[in-house]
Amino acid sequence: MKIAVMGAGGVGGYFGAKLAQSGTDVTFIARGAHGAAIREKGLRVYSPNGDVLVHPAKAISDPAGIGPVDVVMFCVKLWDVEVAATDCKPLIGPDTAVISFQNGVDAEERVAAILGAQHAVGGVAAIAALIEAPGVIRHTGTMAWLKFGELDGRPSPRLEAFHEACAKAGFEASISSDIIADIWRKFAFLAPMAGATAAMRMPIGPILADADTRRVFEDLIAETVAVGRARGARLEDGLEAKQLTFAEGLPAEMKASMLGDLERGNRLELPWLTGAVVRLGRDLGVPTPVSDFVHTILKLHAEGRNQQG
Repeated sequence: MKIAVMGAGGVGGYFGAKLAQSGTDVTFIARGAHGAAIREKGLRVYSPNGDVLVHPAKAISDPAGIGPVDVVMFCVKLWDVEVAATDCKPLIGPDTAVISFQNGVDAEERVAAILGAQHAVGGVAAIAALIEAPGVIRHTGTMAWLKFGELDGRPSPRLEAFHEACAKAGFEASISSDIIADIWRKFAFLAPMAGATAAMRMPIGPILADADTRRVFEDLIAETVAVGRARGARLEDGLEAKQLTFAEGLPAEMKASMLGDLERGNRLELPWLTGAVVRLGRDLGVPTPVSDFVHTILKLHAEGRNQQG
């Protein structure tokens, strides 16, 4: 199996390194200092699950130098989807699967619009990892798994082959028969977590400990689930309570990566997280007043500190 990793950050870097270490043909599409470091010194992953060093590692800045592959692991930030999908065109063969392992709920549609619906595949990644230094990925905690599936739920030989590669690499992976629901389940926690911690500049523990801020978090979950159901995602009854219980089990100091980006003055994925809840709610006629307020108080930070005006 031939795999290209578009976006060698925490998600693409960790899982791509594990696949490469197991002998799978993996090429990382990485630019700048990160790409240069991977080419010169290899890709290093520090993880409680076991450190990994892939050296030599195949890293390239121009996908045209790779040619068609079996799977593209599509792991870029949500604002880069259109540019990155266009860059992927040389990687696409007749049966190439472009699996989106991203945070939002519309990346697959955006990829399909550029590369064709037959190539767009849904995915969910669960991991806390980031680029610690050029060529170095730091994984915190032990959670690291992937879930993926065809958007129409059909059986998929190409995803079965990718699943076999994941099993060989030694990390948890599964094929979903309803990946749209799985994507929305993740989103129904991720978007409220990002919105609440970023808006309040606090980790989840204090937010849940205060009755008023806890209610805001609960309302964000409820609104997100309501939008998902209205859009056709088959979400089970009681999902709201499950997401709240999951949040209660997290370390009190846990905060969303969007709060980390806000604190560092980086660009935010806000338009595709809380912003998507608001936008889709309006389109579907679902009220989202709390999400609307959270989006409003964060939107002037969305472009980072360099934003003017």
